[in-house]
Amino acid sequence: MKKKKCIAMLLAGGQGTRLYALTSRVAKPAVSFGAKYRIIDFPLSNCTNSDIDTVGVLTQYQPLILNEYVGNGEPWDLDRSYGGVHTLPPYQAKKGGEWYKGTANAIYQNLHFLDEYDSEHVLILSGDHIYKMDYSKMLAEHVANKADCTIAVIDVPMEEASRFGILDFAADKKITSFEEKPKAPKSNHASMGIYIFKKDVLVKELIEDEKNPQSSNDFGKNIIPSLLSKKMGVYAYGFKGYWKDVGTVTSLWEANMDLLGEEPLINLNDPNFKIYSRNDPLPPSYIGSDGKFKNSLMTTGCEINGSVIDSVLGEGVVVEEGALVKSSVVMRGTRICKGARLNYAMVDENCVIGKNCVLGDENSSKNKIALVGGGVTLKDGTLLKAGEIVERED
Repeated sequence: MKKKKCIAMLLAGGQGTRLYALTSRVAKPAVSFGAKYRIIDFPLSNCTNSDIDTVGVLTQYQPLILNEYVGNGEPWDLDRSYGGVHTLPPYQAKKGGEWYKGTANAIYQNLHFLDEYDSEHVLILSGDHIYKMDYSKMLAEHVANKADCTIAVIDVPMEEASRFGILDFAADKKITSFEEKPKAPKSNHASMGIYIFKKDVLVKELIEDEKNPQSSNDFGKNIIPSLLSKKMGVYAYGFKGYWKDVGTVTSLWEANMDLLGEEPLINLNDPNFKIYSRNDPLPPSYIGSDGKFKNSLMTTGCEINGSVIDSVLGEGVVVEEGALVKSSVVMRGTRICKGARLNYAMVDENCVIGKNCVLGDENSSKNKIALVGGGVTLKDGTLLKAGEIVERED
């Protein structure tokens, strides 16, 4: 078979503990986003739009829904006879399975996949970010620099820099220093967790790292510092577009709100750079005579007979008469019953919010999101205060 220029490895096994009830039964990349998408749609669509046709999706925590969703990769044009998308669970050895110990170990356990689809370069991606990026431009710069590794970099507010891997680089973009989540960051140049490696360099580093019992088996903590200590060619690739780490309830809510308004911060309707998704065929949405729908976003199958303001609704959401959904995110298949009021709330899939329930507080802030986990039915009149969380008990 012809050697591929670049294949992608998508790290999608994270538990997503900071999303609380949203990830108690699904992997973080499978969480719903923006009416009709799931988080994993973004890196997969980016690969499609970047002419990368071979993607290994490394799953681990609660993989069932994610595996079913990705399927054969057809929605993203990744159903290929040679290449395409493949879900890769932790390796099953004779002595039993071993969970991925870190991001680097996850790739190490799948070196057989790198061998099967031989390539010159390997793109490493995270499955929990919302952004649109043409990886082919990053790859071109990586090749032009003859880099051993290239790291995608975005400038973040200085007060947030300690949450990221922070680096500095020379005029030629060669990285001179890197520190994972520093307490006192020296710059605001943050790693996006997107790497392109020469395949041979990556394989050698992963094997070496696996032999070190002191290693955390992590790209940011171990692999990148190792490359820099050896004076290898590690370069920065600057990214200027929208990028959001949606690892917390607040950041996921914010990213949904960023889709609203006449000029949303991220445009999901660009015909030249589509975000693809797997969706069930549903009838068109319906707004009743008493329904109100203002500065909001919805997709197919919704029925609006109440008021929806500054909110995002997933597929098949029903808002009954007299109900108010404001500054909130309601995911697919959920029913908001008569008289219920949502303010600064997030409701997961297939819930029933009973009559006259009150979720959140109109005087709240984005840091106090009331959260309802998937499959929950709230009894009529339930009060869920700002910042409170309820999830299914079984």
